[in-house]
Amino acid sequence: MFKKAQNIAVGFVVSFIGSIPLGYLNLAGLEIYSKSGLPNLVFFLLGVVFIETFVIYFTLLFAGQLVKNKKVIKALDFFAVFFMFILAYFFYFNSASPSRLNSNLSSYLMYPPFVIGVVLNCFNFLQLPFWTSWNLYLVNESYIATEKKLKYYYIAGTLMGIFLGMLSLILALHIILQKTNHLSKYIMPVFIPLFFVLLGSIQVFKVYKKYFKPTASAF
Repeated sequence: MFKKAQNIAVGFVVSFIGSIPLGYLNLAGLEIYSKSGLPNLVFFLLGVVFIETFVIYFTLLFAGQLVKNKKVIKALDFFAVFFMFILAYFFYFNSASPSRLNSNLSSYLMYPPFVIGVVLNCFNFLQLPFWTSWNLYLVNESYIATEKKLKYYYIAGTLMGIFLGMLSLILALHIILQKTNHLSKYIMPVFIPLFFVLLGSIQVFKVYKKYFKPTASAF
């Protein structure tokens, strides 16, 4: 019983904290909540969690093999750089024309929110190295047990943490934006593009440090 509770608690804490940083899934959820309310936001988050279930399960099973496959990890690292700058350009380009932005938002909001969550999370490639490294660390340090059915308690804890973490952030951001109307007009054209440029720049630094920075010679 203790191991089951520990697996749930560890999974919840890791995923709750991991889902708090502002990303494009949280921004999409914020738009859905602002435009169509809480029920559609819940379905959107369920779509995100649906994909996350498979990602966490398979990275838990194959964490060791994925870490050893350096080509896959390198491809994901480089893709993350381009993806962040593409998102920055997308938000900046569309914010230049409110009518174009509203049209784009309406075009994806016409789909079921569950489907939107599934599709958008399929492009969230950064979750693969995130969960691979975390799962490997938690298993190696014996913070979680994965024998028999115990791994399902860990996965259940992670899914609850993702759902509640994203929900909490989105609701908090919505309240903040409502109380700062004078700043809201700068969110799409300035703050969000700058945020993704910052994330992209951080990723560039990580890629440089990981793959290009020369190692110090030992004398």
